Amino acid sequence: MAAAKKAVLGPLVGAVDQGTSSTRFLVFNSKTAELLSHHQVEIKQEFPREGWVEQDPKEILQSVYECVEKTCEKLGQLNIDISNIKAIGVSNQRETTVVWDKLTGEPLYNAVVWLDLRTQSTVEALSKRIPGNNNFVKSKTGLPISTYFSAVKLRWILDNVRQVQKAVEENRALFGTIDSWLIWSLTGGVNGGVHCTDVTNASRTMLFNIHSLEWDKELCEFFGIPMEILPNVRSSSEIYGLMKAGALEGVPISGCLGDQSAALVGQMCFLDGQAKNTYGTGCFLLCNTGRKCVFSEHGLLTTVAYKLGRDKPVFYALEGSVAIAGAVIRWLRDNLGIIKTSDEIEKLAKEAGTSYGCYFVPAFSGLYAPYWEPSARGIICGLTQFTNKCHIAFAALEAVCFQTREILDAMNRDCGIPLSHLQVDGGMTSNKILMQLQADILYIPVVKPSMPETTALGAAMAAGAAEGVGVWSLAPEDLSAVTMERFEPQINAEESEIRYSTWKKAVKKSMGWVTTQSPESGMFGGRL
Repeated sequence: MAAAKKAVLGPLVGAVDQGTSSTRFLVFNSKTAELLSHHQVEIKQEFPREGWVEQDPKEILQSVYECVEKTCEKLGQLNIDISNIKAIGVSNQRETTVVWDKLTGEPLYNAVVWLDLRTQSTVEALSKRIPGNNNFVKSKTGLPISTYFSAVKLRWILDNVRQVQKAVEENRALFGTIDSWLIWSLTGGVNGGVHCTDVTNASRTMLFNIHSLEWDKELCEFFGIPMEILPNVRSSSEIYGLMKAGALEGVPISGCLGDQSAALVGQMCFLDGQAKNTYGTGCFLLCNTGRKCVFSEHGLLTTVAYKLGRDKPVFYALEGSVAIAGAVIRWLRDNLGIIKTSDEIEKLAKEAGTSYGCYFVPAFSGLYAPYWEPSARGIICGLTQFTNKCHIAFAALEAVCFQTREILDAMNRDCGIPLSHLQVDGGMTSNKILMQLQADILYIPVVKPSMPETTALGAAMAAGAAEGVGVWSLAPEDLSAVTMERFEPQINAEESEIRYSTWKKAVKKSMGWVTTQSPESGMFGGRL
């Protein structure tokens, strides 16, 4: 029986999904897109000072090896032969910045995470140097100057970490986002590791010209970044190199997509106008705009969606980015201790059934889209003596939904064609109360695939479809039909609008909280 089972499965594809809060390795059947096995490891986030968020690049790399080995063991227990794994894709948290030594393979500083705010004064200084009538940074990159993107993080590291300055002077330093660090390490590291990134991750650095699809000399000069430390930019689907260690030694790494692009591919949003919203640490709504760059008038980013092959065209997307979604649940667990596990939030919220007029704006890292307001901070307002932890839990879930409504409204205004339903994915979508609330607050149906791991699926599809691998067909007629769960709005439109306008009032109150001069502001040159 076991032998028959092995024979039936055909080619498999693995995907590394390296997120902000955890690392996973998942294995899919390339013919049916079925998830066969996976393993997950939570990643530590360090907060050395107020507003600083760091991770250990070696811990991240180790977690990838651990997930690969454990998943391979699980496949063995299922009598599935791991020699059927024909390719590996990588999907990763974007913008997070790593600098390492190419001679020793050691990181020269902790990874500075996308949520980190230490660069606010760097951002302010750089913004002053951009002519008001010619925002060449935005027109070349599609991005506003913000603490969110890699260039300002790298600038801060070059200014403040002597070890990195020295390594750059001695031509030993390499820069990369998490995908680059992983691919370089997995393909041999100091012994011939491949230093590359893909167009989607490159488009989040603020150093990449999204029109010419190459590193931009003018941008590198503006941010003061030496071009020789940058990785080679490749398409999202081609063989970059082979795994050099572990159970999957010799398997090609042939797919690479920033996590939000990977989810767009995994949700099969290949047509102009198709969109998805991913609920992870943050919340990211991407809408495919086809082969044209669409610039937003309403606070959205223009970004590279994917380029699925060396000779394939590049596709673009509009993106609404929300910094804090799942992270607010982790905060209720780790900082306030009102839940012991993230899953408990659903039980508490169910008990309350309403936030009872309590509103929670989780602007822990300022506000991202559509406001781009770094001075905002988190607030919980509308409290009375009646408010308890259940109401706060409910308000936290509502906050995720209200923030999504704000970026969906911006998307509808930019595209001119309102979305008739919202395709969703990501860890938080298993929370049924959240999904129902989302449908109520958007007042359109919310549609969720029964297999929520669309980010990993997208990376696997890119890897399996790569030239020289060719085990996964992306032709529309070959894409597996996906079973979906639908959540229809259950409240009346008027109530939905009243709650949304009260939320907007709360958002206004969260703004202007921190100024560069604030004594309590550790990251802005106060208590350093």
